[in-house]
Amino acid sequence: MINSEATKAIDYKMLAVSSPAFLNETIIPAQYTCDGINVSPPLNIDHIPEKAKCLAIIMDDPDAPLHTWVHWLVWNIPVTHHLKENQIHGIQGLNDFRQVHYSGPCPPAGTHHYYFKVYALDALLDLPPASSKAALEKSMSDHIIAFGELTGIYKKIK
Repeated sequence: MINSEATKAIDYKMLAVSSPAFLNETIIPAQYTCDGINVSPPLNIDHIPEKAKCLAIIMDDPDAPLHTWVHWLVWNIPVTHHLKENQIHGIQGLNDFRQVHYSGPCPPAGTHHYYFKVYALDALLDLPPASSKAALEKSMSDHIIAFGELTGIYKKIK
């Protein structure tokens, strides 16, 4: 017997995520990193479905030595096409620096990739502040209606 839930295809709409601060697959300016003032970059989000009730962001680094390193978690962001630099209008989670705010790129060695993953959700999440990435992913799993990402790269200034 085939489990229909396990074989169900997930059909997300695609969000267009960009930033006026850097282009996809290019270097993230130092001001958004541990070498600068370490604030979140501005993000533009297009093609948000009308059914979206909020946005969520996961920013992580899969090039980290031990595991994918979480730099930023935020959810229940009111639907908007423009997130300004260093402005958060949602609830933030606990990153791998054990902090509840944006912690920008700060690779120990080499060049790393940073993924700004943006999700459009069809419901607000009932998730307490300082929740983990796993808790956020579980909470939003049945509510994702669109997804997009912006990738930046960074090598620490010596």
